[in-house]
Amino acid sequence: MLEVTGLKVNYGAAPALWGVTLSVHAGELVCVVGPNGAGKTTLINTIAGMLRAREGSLQFDGHDITGLASHKFCEAGIAIVPEGRRLFTTMTVLENLELGSYTARARGLRRDTLQEVLALFPALVGKLHDPAGSLSGGQQQMVAIGRAMMARPSLLLLDEPSLGLAPLVVHEMFRAIRAINAQGASVLLVEQNVAMAMELAERAYVMEEGRIVAQGLASELMNRTEIRKAYLGL
Repeated sequence: MLEVTGLKVNYGAAPALWGVTLSVHAGELVCVVGPNGAGKTTLINTIAGMLRAREGSLQFDGHDITGLASHKFCEAGIAIVPEGRRLFTTMTVLENLELGSYTARARGLRRDTLQEVLALFPALVGKLHDPAGSLSGGQQQMVAIGRAMMARPSLLLLDEPSLGLAPLVVHEMFRAIRAINAQGASVLLVEQNVAMAMELAERAYVMEEGRIVAQGLASELMNRTEIRKAYLGL
């Protein structure tokens, strides 16, 4: 489904990614882990079309999307839940959710998709007409994930969905991510909670200083002592 090859990204003159290559297959849940500053957010933002690659290619569903206009990535079937949620806090929960369904295909399925989101996050049912900024951090993360799902993506990108959340809420987020993947969406997860991310994912990539330094089955990486100590903080 997604093939990233030799990706190089700069911030001005400063390199941020160096020849990154990875893949996500249809129906797969893949995680990217590594220390702060490793380039994980840069990677996921580039795959979402928010940053431009200096070199390399992005192939999605057999099409080269490397030079695609940013707003076309969502139409192609890619949606992102950004780090920090980035909701419109003065708008209602419903308005935030509906913003996710702006493409023609998603608009036609808006009512059905909204019911699917509310089934996934029943805590939002009674909050639809409340300002998004009045919600708890966990509920705001539910809205952010729900907004992305309103686009009916075939690939969901998640950047640090557990950041700043209480442990019980983190478990709820991961339950929802597992359910989204079980319903057929491919998922690429960037996550600071290494243990939970590795438990959830089928395959994993470890990043350091803008490069992929290890990859493989998540269960196998978790059992490699040198990886656990050097990159996973375990």
